[in-house]
Amino acid sequence: MKRRISRYRPWTFLGALLLVSVAAADPGPPDAVIQGAVTELTEKLGGRKEELAEDRDALYALINDILLPRFDRKLAAQLVLAKHWRTASDEERDRFINAFYNSLLRKYADGLLEFDEERIEVIEFRGDTTAKRSLVKTNVTLDDGTNIPVHYDLVNRGDHWLIFNVKVEGVSYVSNYRTELDSEIRATSLSAVIERLESEASFDPDE
Repeated sequence: MKRRISRYRPWTFLGALLLVSVAAADPGPPDAVIQGAVTELTEKLGGRKEELAEDRDALYALINDILLPRFDRKLAAQLVLAKHWRTASDEERDRFINAFYNSLLRKYADGLLEFDEERIEVIEFRGDTTAKRSLVKTNVTLDDGTNIPVHYDLVNRGDHWLIFNVKVEGVSYVSNYRTELDSEIRATSLSAVIERLESEASFDPDE
């Protein structure tokens, strides 16, 4: 299953499917938010894929501009670290939040260049739009015509939705990373894991 997930690069759709709602108390239906984000990303990528493929900094900046304000980095990091979050210092928490986010952004950046609006079907949301959390379902069509379910967990922050988890064919990226990093932390330390992530992301703590 992990091999299929890697092949599909599902997490790159994080950047594709995020857009903040403008409603004050009710953030609106999350499926409308996601559909709007798909359109926005399509416009920003239009005619630029070759350029971005050659300019990594520009590619990272484009993804970051879309994702950073709309992704709940703290909640995602907290869920990934699980019990290790409780024993981490404030400094370790802050460093992990930033390092994990930047590592994800760079790791899946190439997949964004394969983004195609026509391959994504956003399924109409029929739940409570004022609930604390919601699940938005989509189907993504692969090159061979296969359709796979890609579902998004969003949290209601009062006036907007933030995404914090992605599930591909029922497999959660939060759960995957929790298992992977828990094993690594047990074998080394949280500090060592943070340093590795920072290195992978070419993270600059002074930025």
